[in-house]
Amino acid sequence: MVGSRIWLLGAAVGALVAAAPQERAAAADWPGVPVLRGGMFDGYARWDGAYAGGHFGASSMTSNFGNAVTDEVAFILRNSTLENEFAPSSWTTLPTSTTNSMQYGAFIGYNWQWDDVVLGLDVGYTRLSSMQDSATDSIARRVTTSDSIQHDVTIAAQSSIKLIDYATLRGRAGYAFGQFLPYAVLGLAVGRFNYSNAVTLADAQTDVSTTPGTFLGTFTGSASDAKDNAFAGGFVAGLGMDVLLMPNVFLRGEWEYVAFGTIGGVRTSINVARAGLGLRF
Repeated sequence: MVGSRIWLLGAAVGALVAAAPQERAAAADWPGVPVLRGGMFDGYARWDGAYAGGHFGASSMTSNFGNAVTDEVAFILRNSTLENEFAPSSWTTLPTSTTNSMQYGAFIGYNWQWDDVVLGLDVGYTRLSSMQDSATDSIARRVTTSDSIQHDVTIAAQSSIKLIDYATLRGRAGYAFGQFLPYAVLGLAVGRFNYSNAVTLADAQTDVSTTPGTFLGTFTGSASDAKDNAFAGGFVAGLGMDVLLMPNVFLRGEWEYVAFGTIGGVRTSINVARAGLGLRF
């Protein structure tokens, strides 16, 4: 009698132990919302295929105007002893400057996926709302050339540049886990600019071969250059993350750096922080 009671008690305890994991699993799944189960996907989501979307953000442009008027000064002093021996055209007349702007644009691309490794290629277009910068400054130096002429040179210059828009072709490499895809990008860029440069040069000349020196007069000259819709190439690099909100909808956060080649004597680069929304097809 006692033995049968012990056997029945053991059977009941075993049944409860066997049932407990199933009840806990059911509780973990309740009420069927993916985020309550620790994620939308087991392992990693699929990212392969075509996609497209739009983005917006803020950008900061750094413009190095140091050599903006090099060509203009070289033209004013062409075939002169002063330019041949001291190269005033290479003097850094203007400073570096930084400006900010909002931006917006669109992108389209394609991903290839091998397990959790994702490689892709995308094309992007970005329009700047008001990315314009300028600089004004002057420099004065006294030099004496080999012909015993003392030159008191003053260069006054001004320059402005505006980045209208740019396009990129980027390769992407990412690692998928859950619904997240962190990635790095590297590629090429081309930007469309408007620029304007102007310079005035004054050269007060004194013959110092005698004592006291003989003032010979002041040579002056000016030159300017301007162009709209000028194109400059460059390279692009960046880091970002895509988050799959639904099987065909993703949210993007990204930092991008673009360095353009010299345009109008000015070297420019931009840093971009932006967010985007995309669709997978």
